[in-house]
Amino acid sequence: QVQLVESGGGLVQAGGSLRLSCAASGRIFSIAAMGWFRQAPGKEREFVAAISWRGGSTNYADSVKGRFTISRDNAKNTVYLQMNSLKPEDTAVYYCAATPRLLKLWVHSTYDYWGQGTQVTVSS
Repeated sequence: QVQLVESGGGLVQAGGSLRLSCAASGRIFSIAAMGWFRQAPGKEREFVAAISWRGGSTNYADSVKGRFTISRDNAKNTVYLQMNSLKPEDTAVYYCAATPRLLKLWVHSTYDYWGQGTQVTVSS
């Protein structure tokens, strides 16, 4: 089992920045990649970004490219999501996820482990 704990959400004005963190524990060696997803009220959960645990290659949703950056610190077993130039449409609950697979990282069913989520609210 892998446990994931997110932190760093909050309320920010449009144009501002936030950094989310996701600390992993448990069977870390089984993780091949980690991702961030988000879910706004009344909408389906959507892919935001993913990173391979060892090589560090990244993938982003088109809606966040150039504004969000995913990174990881293997020594701390932590993945980060730096969010800049935030927009009201970025408002959602953000979830961290982990998977032993390296394919289709934009698909939520690829992931076996999920955090509890952290709320991000961007005011206009």
